[in-house]
Amino acid sequence: MRRLEIIPVEGLPEVRPGDRLAPMLAACAELADGDVVVVTQKVVSKAEGRVVAVDPDDAGAYAAVIAAESVRVLRRRGDLVIAETAAGFVCANAGVDRSNVPDGYVTLLPLDADRSARRIRDGLRASLGVELAVIVSDTFGRPWRQGVTDVAIGCAGIAAVVDLRGTSDALGRALEVTEVAVADELAAAAELVMGKATGVAAAIIRGVDRSWFRDASVRSEIVRPPAEDLFR
Repeated sequence: MRRLEIIPVEGLPEVRPGDRLAPMLAACAELADGDVVVVTQKVVSKAEGRVVAVDPDDAGAYAAVIAAESVRVLRRRGDLVIAETAAGFVCANAGVDRSNVPDGYVTLLPLDADRSARRIRDGLRASLGVELAVIVSDTFGRPWRQGVTDVAIGCAGIAAVVDLRGTSDALGRALEVTEVAVADELAAAAELVMGKATGVAAAIIRGVDRSWFRDASVRSEIVRPPAEDLFR
C-alpha cells in the first residue's frame, strides 16, 4: 500500500514582486528526490508582479480588473462573475483575488502557471541537485457541489492527468474512460496542511508514484477544449 507524507513548508518570508521563489523555498525546506512541491498561486503571483492596486471603496474599479482578465463571461449573478481567463480557466471573478493581500490591492493569476512551475522546479533542481516536481495551486469552486478545493493551475515534472484507459479495474474489467487528474488531487491534498489563513504557502508531498513524473502541462492536459465542453 502506497503511503504519502504531506509536509508544510514553514518560515517562508513575505513574498514581494521580483523575489525568486526557488531559493526562498530551498532555504525553508529539506527536499529530496521524488518530492512534489506544491506552491500557492498567491505567492507565485506576488513574485511575478501580478499585483494590482484597486481603490477598495470603488466597486467599479474591482469590476474593471475582472473584465480586463476575462476573455469571456459565462455567468453573472450580482457581484459574482464566472469568467474564462486567457489561459482557459473558468473560475470566479477570472481569478482576481482580494484575500491575503493588503487593502487596496488584488492579485491576478500568473500569465502562464505551467511556466511558473517550471521556473521554480528548474531553480530548485539547479541549486539542490534533486529531481522533483512542482505544482502551482489555486482555490476553485466546482459546478454542482458546495465548497471550494485547491486544484492545479500549473505543473512541472509531474503528470497533470494519468490515463488509465486500457488498464483493468479490481475485478478485471477494462477501463474505457478513466483519466485521473492527479495534479488536482495532489494540490487538494497539500492544502490540508496549508490552510487558508495560516500563512503557509507551500507544502511537500513525499511518496508520490514515480511513474507519474514526466513533462506535463495543466493547460494542455486538464483544461477541457471548448469543443468538448458540454456546458459552454
